[in-house]
Amino acid sequence: MRYAETGFNLEVDLTRGNIERVPTDPDLTELHLGGLGTNARMMWDRVGPNVDAFDAENLLVFGTGLLAGTPAPGCNRTIVSTISPQTKLMAFSMMGGFWGPELKHAGYDKLVIRGRAPEMVYLYIKDDQVEIRDAERFRGLGTLESAELIRQELGDPNVQISSIGLAGEHKVFFASIEQGRASASRLGVGAVMGDKNLKAIAVRGSKDIQIARPMEFIQHCNEALKYIEKRDKNPIPNVMPILAGLGSPQEMAVHDEKWHTENFMWGNARERRKEFWTEEIQEVWTDTMETMRTRLLSCHNCPMKCGASIAVDKRFCSYMMKCFSKLTYTMGAYSDLDFGLRIAQKATEHGIDAFSGPQTMAFAVELYEAGILSDQDMPDFPPDNEGRFYWLLDRIVRREGIGDVLADGTYWAARAIGKGADEFAHNNIKKTEQLPLKLGMLNPIYFLMYCTGEKANITQIEGNWPQAPFPTREEREDFVADWPHVPHEKFKEWFVEWELRGEKSIPNYPPSEATNEIVDWQERMHYIDDSTGMCAGLSSFPLKPPFQIHNLPGLISSGAGLDLDEDALVHLTKRNRNLVRANNLRRGMTRADEKAPEDHWKRRFPELEQKLLDEYYRYKGWNNEGVPTRETLHELGLDYVYEEFVRMGILTEEETATAGTAAKEGGGP
Repeated sequence: MRYAETGFNLEVDLTRGNIERVPTDPDLTELHLGGLGTNARMMWDRVGPNVDAFDAENLLVFGTGLLAGTPAPGCNRTIVSTISPQTKLMAFSMMGGFWGPELKHAGYDKLVIRGRAPEMVYLYIKDDQVEIRDAERFRGLGTLESAELIRQELGDPNVQISSIGLAGEHKVFFASIEQGRASASRLGVGAVMGDKNLKAIAVRGSKDIQIARPMEFIQHCNEALKYIEKRDKNPIPNVMPILAGLGSPQEMAVHDEKWHTENFMWGNARERRKEFWTEEIQEVWTDTMETMRTRLLSCHNCPMKCGASIAVDKRFCSYMMKCFSKLTYTMGAYSDLDFGLRIAQKATEHGIDAFSGPQTMAFAVELYEAGILSDQDMPDFPPDNEGRFYWLLDRIVRREGIGDVLADGTYWAARAIGKGADEFAHNNIKKTEQLPLKLGMLNPIYFLMYCTGEKANITQIEGNWPQAPFPTREEREDFVADWPHVPHEKFKEWFVEWELRGEKSIPNYPPSEATNEIVDWQERMHYIDDSTGMCAGLSSFPLKPPFQIHNLPGLISSGAGLDLDEDALVHLTKRNRNLVRANNLRRGMTRADEKAPEDHWKRRFPELEQKLLDEYYRYKGWNNEGVPTRETLHELGLDYVYEEFVRMGILTEEETATAGTAAKEGGGP
């Protein structure tokens, strides 16, 4: 019997209209868990390095986390994997909500879409009943509107629906897949869904999910719930309110935005808006949020209520807002929260990423004001920023006029426009992926997580390590006194020594050994979350979450029936981390791509940045180009990756494994 997972994938070929219920290999669960881990293996095995995002051979994989749908609090994540039209690399975009658990209860661990339907269709899954249905009447409709009409057609208000809007239909490179309480927003997964002429996926399930050792598993769950209650009643002292508790990096119940509005460079901005936040703005923003916010929302089986239902007008569908999308349009247009909430409703209906979308619009405004885009390019362009953003949104999602160019994102649009436009596309990483925001001072930890990470959304570059040192040693000592989450006591020593100013401050602190291990720890936690389906808000993002490296092995083992101790779980996450990287190395990613935008920090330290990369590569068991060595791949059971790398000339048979040896001796992968 299979535990926590169903043991079956649902494979749908839209070109041929074939539907198959395919048994999965239990060995892959032991090697990779689920979610991102098994998605990465599937993409490696079945999507070659020359397959383009809009080729019919490209897969669109909805992979539920191993523990999604079980009683584990916060385990509801689905990882959507495909080839990104924006980066040309393997994309993985996460969504929470209820869709993933519903797919599990319908009897499937993954939904694998291939091919392309001749006309617009939607997929209906109800346990063993799976149908490809006509959706031409929903073409051109928004994500929220089409989902509601499908519910009415099915006569089931509880069916869970993932859908695309105009942006997905027109293959905008940053189109999202929207799903009620959540969305898969990054890297253009909605564009791939649109290319396949798949408007929506409706899921309803009624099957049980088996637990290997129920009493032990429930005990782990109850301990986590007790910890959540404790943290709620005893917030962490000496940190901003948003970090004192648990949940999303941007709680919709929090109205004080002084930290976020003044300390980051938003959208396409080059400067922070210091002294932006005033008592008057806080009063207006609080009134706006409390007027438009109808209620706070949680994802499946989660007590946190990080999101909110927003109703801007009775004429339009209410929508779900979460995280930094509260601020991206507002700060990108230099406007107010009322505008941000209103345009976000339209953008959600259209289905575009709330990070890349407003950044691209701000980029276009800058080009217009610099004279690079003319009145001929932008006919009837409004004089005010709010009007300009609405004007641009409507044209981007329809790929009309200049919107057709901008729909490819800032990097590709700049190349097409020319005339110096590339200097305005200054917030990209891995050449093409648009960062949500920029920081102030070079932080070695964030530098490595930004540059070597495979997905630069907010939570993926932060974690259980504080964003900045506390002002006094006494405060730092108080913090580490109750910090069982760290892998080793030395992490506490590093934090206590970290200072705001002086010899032990950024960019020269933490030292290399500490920086490497801290980044590795942060990555490890995210990779565990992305393979189990755990929300980062209860594990890898908050400073002191209920789930951490010491209790997750017991939760996973008792739920899935695996024999995982802490060392085995660490080894497994290293395997997944290297396999995700291997997918992208095979598609042409190089060391040259692993750099921050030129103006990401006020001051740059080129020699230090290269030294950080050199030492981190060695720690991870990668060569000087960032490619895992033969020894590293062998130790992780990835010999098939090594063989492919040799065949493609990425590695040579004679290449030594000194980097891998150094990593092994130093405690790395």
